[in-house]
Amino acid sequence: MPATAAAPRIDMHAHFYGGGLAEMLRARRARPCLRPRADGDGEEMLAMNGAFPFGADHHDHRVGLAQMAATGLTARLLTFPGALGLDLLPAAEVAGPIAAFNDHLAGLGAQTGGALRGLAGLPLADIDRAAAEVLRIRRDLGLPGIILPGNYFASIAAARALTPILAAANATGAHVMIHPGLMVGQEPPAPPADHPQYRTSAVALQAQIADTALTLVLSDILDAFPRISFQIVNLGGTLPFILERIEAIARHRNAEAPFPTGRLRRIWYDCASLGPRAIEAAVALYGADRLFLGSDYPIFHDDPFATALAPARIDEDDRARIAGGNARALFARLDADRG
Repeated sequence: MPATAAAPRIDMHAHFYGGGLAEMLRARRARPCLRPRADGDGEEMLAMNGAFPFGADHHDHRVGLAQMAATGLTARLLTFPGALGLDLLPAAEVAGPIAAFNDHLAGLGAQTGGALRGLAGLPLADIDRAAAEVLRIRRDLGLPGIILPGNYFASIAAARALTPILAAANATGAHVMIHPGLMVGQEPPAPPADHPQYRTSAVALQAQIADTALTLVLSDILDAFPRISFQIVNLGGTLPFILERIEAIARHRNAEAPFPTGRLRRIWYDCASLGPRAIEAAVALYGADRLFLGSDYPIFHDDPFATALAPARIDEDDRARIAGGNARALFARLDADRG
């Protein structure tokens, strides 16, 4: 079915390194930073978890718009590059550039008629300043929300450090994407001895993502901040595949307190970098009305509809919800309710 105004295709997981960030990173000498590649062919980003090639698709929104047109996407949610670690640096250094980036995101939304929307970054080393930026990006800029590092949700105690930020997000009815990333003061873990691309970027990463969902459903966060729409990336990581074991553990070791599976439906999930079989499992667990299309562009360049959603063995109405119907309804709520 072609993408039309009645059948949107909205990518709810993509990243953006423009808005002045590339220039700032070129001037830095310690990670995160940009540097020329050793072979002289362009640049590479030295991030907290390694290096990767850096090109125009990372920082030029026009390149992204062309890729959207080629793949039939009608809109895209860009985020501050949370896993980069820039938001963990001292606030005196990064608060200004992050605010300028957020201003740029708002400008892109106006410039593209809403085809590009953005989740703001925050100077997380100063929690009060970060909370004030949440209020500004929602009430003054009209951005839909923020991105937060997943390691803050690796435990309930760690998440409590974000209480002022979450309170500001709740007061303005913000959308919050929880994306893999370190906490302020954390060092990246040592890489595995072999095959780090698979062990770190797939196996360990997806288990960490499932951990963030557990923190939300097993704490009072969803109840304390009911106006926040939380988004967990990558379909909740391993959760759709281990949920039955989690429920069995509860039955056999904690029978008086069953695992609160129903609370998983109070969270949103995107399918970035995953495929049709994973989508089928997620639809069975969460319901199609809790899922978004996602690409993880520019890290991945696949057409998420053609490669993941179209081949999934699900109902056509459910496919349309995931492709863009859910996101369109959420954006309508976010635009109308900014506190």
